[in-house]
Amino acid sequence: MPLRHFLSLLDLEPQELLQMLQRGSELKREPRTPSAALQGKVVALLFEKPSTRTRVSFEAGILQAGGHVIVLSKEQTQLSRGETLADTARVLSSMVDLIMVRTTDHQALEEFTRHSQVPVINGLSNTFHPCQVLADMQTYEEERGTIQGRTVCWVGDGNNMCQTYIHAAQRFDFQLKIACPEGFGPDPALLKAAGDRVQLTHEARLAARQADLLVTDVWTSMGQEEGRASNKQRRQSLFSSFQLNRELLDLAAPDALFMHCLPAHRGEEISAELLDDEKCVIWKEAANRLPSQRALMEFLLCQAQLKPPTAS
Repeated sequence: MPLRHFLSLLDLEPQELLQMLQRGSELKREPRTPSAALQGKVVALLFEKPSTRTRVSFEAGILQAGGHVIVLSKEQTQLSRGETLADTARVLSSMVDLIMVRTTDHQALEEFTRHSQVPVINGLSNTFHPCQVLADMQTYEEERGTIQGRTVCWVGDGNNMCQTYIHAAQRFDFQLKIACPEGFGPDPALLKAAGDRVQLTHEARLAARQADLLVTDVWTSMGQEEGRASNKQRRQSLFSSFQLNRELLDLAAPDALFMHCLPAHRGEEISAELLDDEKCVIWKEAANRLPSQRALMEFLLCQAQLKPPTAS
């Protein structure tokens, strides 16, 4: 059996993902229970990008389960001095049981994974953010039941979160309506692969009508801000009609939820009133990163134990 990794939602089968959501909800009820799969295991967290939710949720989840964690920034490794990703993966994976990588370049992550002897998790790349959407799906199921057959509206930039929602539509069997300004849509190849599961429009109001879930993210993603003030101003002008606000929410289904992966720019991609609304599930969505990722780590480590040992 080949080694299993989690670089995108497509790396797991629909039934495996559903079982993971169920396991994540179970872990919320008994968070301090050690995990047989993680107990005594060593997990490395490698960060090329800053992090709050990803670092704390992984680190806390590992410790709660009885595992051990090593947190590394790029500057703390020989990657900062020119060591190749392939060599880093070979060495690091010979010393730990699982590796989470948060990076800017998805192709570099794929290269790292090809040379790893242990499971690798995508903690975020410029192409996909599957751990966050896993938490989103758990949150929706806990609040409203199955998302299968529902309609989801993505409004804003066609970034890594948007592209992960395209995969989610395929894996969790819902319809996705994407509303982006012209020229800011997701990868056309991903849209083509999703077929009629996904629709792209340039009108936020059209996408929001009767949606069961509305999701957004910042208009200028991490790494695009520095030295690009004019670009940010241009984006704010182009995206001004793509704010997730009360007006847009009123067009959705009566019991619709809204989500944001955080951090949020209040008053830009989402109105401050929604973030402060008593019905807001964004904070629960953020907290669900921990149990959903712990369930993911358990799954990958269990799968790794089924892999025949490499011949010496």
